[in-house]
Amino acid sequence: MGRILALVVKELLALLRDPKGRMVLIGPPVLQLFIFSYAATLEVSNVRIGLLDRDNGAWSAELLQRLEASDTFAEIVPVDGVQAIDRLIDQRRVIAVLHVGPTFSRDLMAGSDAAVQLLLDGRRSNAAQIVDGYVRRLLADLNRDARARAGLPAVPDDPLVVRHWFNPTLEYQWFTVPSLLAMLTMLMGLIVTSLSVARERELGTFDQLLVSPLTPAQILAGKSLPPLLVGLFHGTLFLLAAIFIFRVPFTGSLALLYGSLVVYLAAVIGIGLFISSLCATQQQAILGSFLFAAPAVLLSGFATPVENMPEWLQTATLINPLRHFLVIVKGLFLKDMPLETVAASVLPLALIALVTLGTAAWLFRRRLG
Repeated sequence: MGRILALVVKELLALLRDPKGRMVLIGPPVLQLFIFSYAATLEVSNVRIGLLDRDNGAWSAELLQRLEASDTFAEIVPVDGVQAIDRLIDQRRVIAVLHVGPTFSRDLMAGSDAAVQLLLDGRRSNAAQIVDGYVRRLLADLNRDARARAGLPAVPDDPLVVRHWFNPTLEYQWFTVPSLLAMLTMLMGLIVTSLSVARERELGTFDQLLVSPLTPAQILAGKSLPPLLVGLFHGTLFLLAAIFIFRVPFTGSLALLYGSLVVYLAAVIGIGLFISSLCATQQQAILGSFLFAAPAVLLSGFATPVENMPEWLQTATLINPLRHFLVIVKGLFLKDMPLETVAASVLPLALIALVTLGTAAWLFRRRLG
């Protein structure tokens, strides 16, 4: 243990003695957490929508007022004619154009279907679908109010009652911030670990380490513990920010979170050591880390559900530690995930850690030979 602790102290000093290195460990992760928490969202707001009003009646004026009062739309662009619609959408000046027919107000007062057309920019498919939902809901409210003022029977309510479990108000940061805890911890763990051996090789001290009294297992432990401590520090920092700054509720067990975080970091560290053992310079190690991190994020289920991917790709995601830890961290934050469910995701992480750390140890032994 004394030899391992000496190597751990040496690694920590190498990380912390440089003021720039200390800033890299603290500044960028915190900055990324705040930037991504507000930028990484699928919510649609402050968009521009065009309005072609061929009715100019009381209810089309009411529609315009409701559009302007909505937080979703930053500006309502008046459209001169049908010919101008193509130009506005083609030039991306608006995301959609609402075309109100000449009998809109009269049809509403009569209780019949009002002539309305919504033209959307399909190049922004996700945002267009969300805007479509906003406009449909606004028109439904307008139709209900128009029937009430005309003394017509109300449209029957939709029998479907929707309730959003675990996130009743659909706060998007409740989804993104826990996910960012997992992603940023992985990214920093990869960088710190992959630079470890590569830095030794670049400085010419790795061969000295190999001829020291340390065994390959001791070298592996000494190289793994500092990134583990750094990862636990980042995880704690992000956890406190999520709870006290972004007000994301934490309903699960802290012991389960930290236990699974240790296994997750072990898997990430194993991947980082594997990358580092194949690289001769720190630049190669950084590029190798990002080469792994980008597909890992895309295949984790953060942006798109894993269930939506082809079956062969779903199978490939099983070797992605981020996929399994995202299930754990979001479950512990929002729905008090029980031990047996956490264990089902921790087991693949433990297997990934065993394989990657074992491979790194084999590479060290090969270098000794």
